Amino acid sequence: MKLEIARALFLIAGLAVTTVAVAAWEEPKPTVFSKAEMADQCALPREAKPQQAQVAPDQDLLLFLFGLRQGLRPFG
Repeated sequence: MKLEIARALFLIAGLAVTTVAVAAWEEPKPTVFSKAEMADQCALPREAKPQQAQVAPDQDLLLFLFGLRQGLRPFG
């Protein structure tokens, strides 16, 4: 087989693989879920009442972040 024919076949094969990879590439788009859409997905029993979780900020978060930052410093 001549070198030119081998190069052409390799180029065609590479382009075919690239085309298949691009066609198969699928990234999910960002979407916003509404409460009405979620009701269809996961219906709650009638007896269950939604509860609001009380989230309190951690008082040691800044100290934790400072400790992490100090650990990134080089010694010396």
